[in-house]
Amino acid sequence: MQYSVKLDGFEGPLDLLLHLIQTYEVDIYDIPVAIITEQYLQYIHTMKELKLDVASEYLVMAATLLAIKSKMLLPKHEEELFDHQMELEMEEDPRDELVRRLVEYRKYKHAADELKERESARSLIYTRQPADLSPFEKEEKEKQVTNVTLYDMLQAMQRVFQEKVARAPKQTTIERQEIPIETRMEQIKNSLLSVGGRKKFTELFEKGTKEHVVVTFLAILELMKVKSINCEQKDHFSEIYITMLEE
Repeated sequence: MQYSVKLDGFEGPLDLLLHLIQTYEVDIYDIPVAIITEQYLQYIHTMKELKLDVASEYLVMAATLLAIKSKMLLPKHEEELFDHQMELEMEEDPRDELVRRLVEYRKYKHAADELKERESARSLIYTRQPADLSPFEKEEKEKQVTNVTLYDMLQAMQRVFQEKVARAPKQTTIERQEIPIETRMEQIKNSLLSVGGRKKFTELFEKGTKEHVVVTFLAILELMKVKSINCEQKDHFSEIYITMLEE
């Protein structure tokens, strides 16, 4: 059974590039194109492995990164550098256009976040007498999904796939077993309840075929969407924990 899912969490290729730049703590004005391109392509590959709907703009950005990488690897003749030194000094860096787009995108992203915060603050203003809203505030905090982003989930899935490839036997017989997402969602909830409501992300993928891994990942995303579970991560690249939320 094929599953095709498109998620609102993807805001576009520039958003993914900014995430990579922040994760690897590199200077946005001096992007190591080789490293960023490799990581970007890994995310695209993981998205395809999970049968997620990859928008064409992500593929266009991948082609752009590869083109920039190729330009930066082109050799320059010594006599050309000597005879046209002034022209070369003024020659535009192949990364400049991408940097301008990223800086502009980051500016509008920060502005959007600030407007969202103002909207949230404004929504707390009521034209009525003060009332005790603490019960509603507590319930909202319990239902709120924490700091784990979709990019963090994809990064964790990369490690799951790599571990499965390393542990896979050279020869094996695979029996196809289709599991509906709804069934896998119930299995995950029961698994969490059996261990006190909290489990490592990777523990849900210890057994099963590649199809089972994909269905499990999509089931986790759906449980997050309906706020049945909560995902937490202390630091970048650290273990993700899945916690059951109260119904």
